[in-house]
Amino acid sequence: QVQLTQSGGGLVQAGGSLRISCAASETIFNINAMGWFRQAPGKQRELVAGVGTLGVTNYADSVKGRFTISRDNAKKTVYLQMDSLKPEDTAVYYCKTLAFNYWGQGTQVTVSS
Repeated sequence: QVQLTQSGGGLVQAGGSLRISCAASETIFNINAMGWFRQAPGKQRELVAGVGTLGVTNYADSVKGRFTISRDNAKKTVYLQMDSLKPEDTAVYYCKTLAFNYWGQGTQVTVSS
């Protein structure tokens, strides 16, 4: 059973930055693309950013230029650096292995105006 453990997040003012992390328990991480999703109250969960095994990234239009996804295969960890945060970025953020249905526990990110 793969476990994904998230850390980071919290409360920040608009324009600020946060970084969230997701550490995998197994080396399956190294052969899987990883993604960050978010779900705001009353909205569907959406894919925010993804990173392939070789580091190729893609982003939702809403976060492009502000968020950066990266991975450290040696640490089996994926990161999401969030800059220039906006109140509409407020949501619970989840990491996930894109090829398998393994999810992190979720991390609240709240951006105040």
